[in-house]
Amino acid sequence: MLRSLISLLGVTFYLILIIHSNSAYSDDENRTVYDILQDYDLPVGLLPEGATGYELDRTTGKLSVTLSDTCSFSEGKYQLKYEATVKCYISNGKLSSLEGVSVKFSEVWVNIVEIVRRGNDIDFSIGIGKAAFPVEYFEESPQCGCGMNCSRRPSLRKLMANR
Repeated sequence: MLRSLISLLGVTFYLILIIHSNSAYSDDENRTVYDILQDYDLPVGLLPEGATGYELDRTTGKLSVTLSDTCSFSEGKYQLKYEATVKCYISNGKLSSLEGVSVKFSEVWVNIVEIVRRGNDIDFSIGIGKAAFPVEYFEESPQCGCGMNCSRRPSLRKLMANR
């Protein structure tokens, strides 16, 4: 009788683990990379619209984002370019070891290697220097080709031009 009870408890525990792991997987499967950014206290506008998929290792924070194609646009005096695959490590308020995102700086393309949220600012690091912008600039994702200049948010365009 005791063996049967222990076996039943073991099977029940095993089924609970399977159901829990499958439902957690299903929840992640239905979420977008923009949801993941928000989970880590980062704004969605750090990535352009149109991400087609992502892979996240929640243990290490390794994140790989797939865009439908390369993406570039201008915001004020800045030109940004995203490769079709963007890779990084994500942690709360931070994207580190970033690959696949660059900015044109003094007529030279340089890689953005880290993005950090510090309160109401977002810091972008190119390794030898950084620039900070208000987090509200990134409340919406830019569109490839036209950034935020797609007649959606003219006030943001004006703010970015003055930076």
